[in-house]
Amino acid sequence: MSERSGYRGYVASRDVRGQRWPQHVQNVVIRDYCAREKLPYLLSVAEYAMEGCYMNLSTVLDELPRIEGIAMFSLFMLPQRPERRQAVYERVLGAGASLHGALEGTGLTSAADIARIEDTFALEGITQRAAGF
Repeated sequence: MSERSGYRGYVASRDVRGQRWPQHVQNVVIRDYCAREKLPYLLSVAEYAMEGCYMNLSTVLDELPRIEGIAMFSLFMLPQRPERRQAVYERVLGAGASLHGALEGTGLTSAADIARIEDTFALEGITQRAAGF
């Protein structure tokens, strides 16, 4: 039996994909996703509002030996720079854990998922450029 317990929620204090989401709404989305996927939910931590700050994500990554994974509000809360996202993927998978984006309804459970997630980031970038953001 595993000594790990649950999926730590991770919510934003800043815009996600150009929109501000109240933290209580983010938590509802995470809890609903965890219930549908039968993932035991642990209370969320909120990232600081400063752009480019990932201090609390780092804290949650440090928890991975004790938890099953991370249930974040959106995968777009991951670092913008691909090499930094890759480092997160490696830490999650290296710990035998998983990472889930509740808003997108998808997750990282194996190395095969990385390309799909990165394709999502690439498409979002194309969409934003086309829209003039």
